[in-house]
Amino acid sequence: MELEQLGALALFAFVSTFTPGPNNLMLMTSGANVGYMRTLPHMSGVAFGFAFMVLIVGLGLSSIFTAYPAAHTALKYVSLAYLLYLAGKIALSGRAKGSADFKPMSFIGAASFQWVNPKGWSMALSSVTLYSNGGGWFELMIISLTFLIANYPSGTFWILAGRELQRWLTTNVRVRTFNVSMALLLIASTVPMI
Repeated sequence: MELEQLGALALFAFVSTFTPGPNNLMLMTSGANVGYMRTLPHMSGVAFGFAFMVLIVGLGLSSIFTAYPAAHTALKYVSLAYLLYLAGKIALSGRAKGSADFKPMSFIGAASFQWVNPKGWSMALSSVTLYSNGGGWFELMIISLTFLIANYPSGTFWILAGRELQRWLTTNVRVRTFNVSMALLLIASTVPMI
């Protein structure tokens, strides 16, 4: 991979990981409810799970979707159903009264979530298609590591933005409004991907 292409990949990874999507909205919600430290496993799960997904997609999963379009369609429906479930959980969650009330997503849960995240699929397929020149494992590792690195400043930004919202989330009505708004945004963020 040439230096110019690596720069373009880094910019793509930076911009695409910072834009609102299911991961970032859930990180912001968690940051608002339990703060940065308790959301760290969730953020790490996103970073490592997505990097692994890019690697697997680059190794041939995209060719399966080309050969069997029904598999891609089925994944879209499963993804949408799971996101609706998550949105429902977010919308119905109440105000976290203590550290045990809000359950942030675990590392494994966040890593697994990447496989049903429509924005994640779009980003993984796009990055492998645009930035892989058939350079094999080494090239795919560079793409994967670029996203791994880009996900940390992005996730940190969204968690801290959510944490800052704690100053505003002082009443049950505000918490309910925030949670329902985040649930609706989570659903809306998937529409362009589907």
